[in-house]
Amino acid sequence: MHGIMKDYRLFDISDFVLDDDFIRWVNNPKKADDDFWNDWLSANPDKYMLIAEARKILESFRTEELMISEQERETEINKLLHTITEGNIPDEIPEPRIPAHVVSVSKKRWWFAAAAIVIGLVVTTGYFLRSEHKRSAEFAYHVVTPAKHLIESVNTSEKTISLTLPDQSVVELAPDSRIAYPNNFDSNNTRDVYLSGEAFFKVTKNPARPFRVFANEIVTKVLGTSFIVRSFEADTVIQVTVKTGKVSVYSQANKTKLDDSSSQYSGIILTPNQELVYKRLEQQFQKSLLANPAEIIPRGGDQENMVYDEAPLEKVFGQLGKNYGINIVYDVELLKKCTVTADLRNESFYRKLDLICKAIGADYEIIDGQIVIVTKGCK
Repeated sequence: MHGIMKDYRLFDISDFVLDDDFIRWVNNPKKADDDFWNDWLSANPDKYMLIAEARKILESFRTEELMISEQERETEINKLLHTITEGNIPDEIPEPRIPAHVVSVSKKRWWFAAAAIVIGLVVTTGYFLRSEHKRSAEFAYHVVTPAKHLIESVNTSEKTISLTLPDQSVVELAPDSRIAYPNNFDSNNTRDVYLSGEAFFKVTKNPARPFRVFANEIVTKVLGTSFIVRSFEADTVIQVTVKTGKVSVYSQANKTKLDDSSSQYSGIILTPNQELVYKRLEQQFQKSLLANPAEIIPRGGDQENMVYDEAPLEKVFGQLGKNYGINIVYDVELLKKCTVTADLRNESFYRKLDLICKAIGADYEIIDGQIVIVTKGCK
């Protein structure tokens, strides 16, 4: 049976392309195989992109049975192993003849994956692999999961490309990145997209249908905002950065504890100028502020009012936090008599903070994406 002694969530591309159950599903699927993999993908939607890439690798080859001698097997295996261990990957790799926009796998990963397939099939089945004639221009996601008819967009250029989703949300897709999404969101309670790589999202607000980005192990859920998700398959961390609005981020491992279809926020909450880093090996989240927080209040607004003459500290911190969307925590009672005289209009966020703290004899720490003022009172 499927899945016995196997934890498919721990598989990478080469594991899938060498797995007998997965190969059988790709090459000669039966109803039981379709049911198993569709159920597994429904439970692990963050793996759609990984499964799609693994399928592409297998489908880019045609297998034919071939009787070869033991000596021939060992010779071919040793050649491949020597090439991999010595790092002598050729400049011109005979990749499968698939259109460039279909696959966004690096040259080295293609070579390693293809080599793994050859070794595995030669050793276990006596098959050999050869490239197929030109395949269809676009991978059919409905083959991966019939319940979801997804459109795939891949950026193989060197510049960011702009995409408009069915709900008019805008995606700026970075180079070497790919995204998949339904041709409409009308039939679902949520608006789900699947990302491998990096993208900036500007989401159309719709409280009735939360927008969710599945990016490997994590899910980012919003109602309407702008944010960046970076989740390349080879990276050891996944990053979510909020520009405007509010998002919640949670891991796929904890999804059963959350009401994904609810419009209420759950998981770790991020607000403007906050960044969440998910360490994939440790399965840990770390929330922090950006190195250079951006102003979310346009010039001509409260920025012009950041000239102070003996202004109460509460007013100064209030405007600073509002302009950048950053929570500033301090002891109001301890600092209620503090005042500030300064012109902060043309300074960066941290420079403003330094000047204020110097004026009142305080320091600050960044804790859990917030500014915490450390002081014993005004001098």
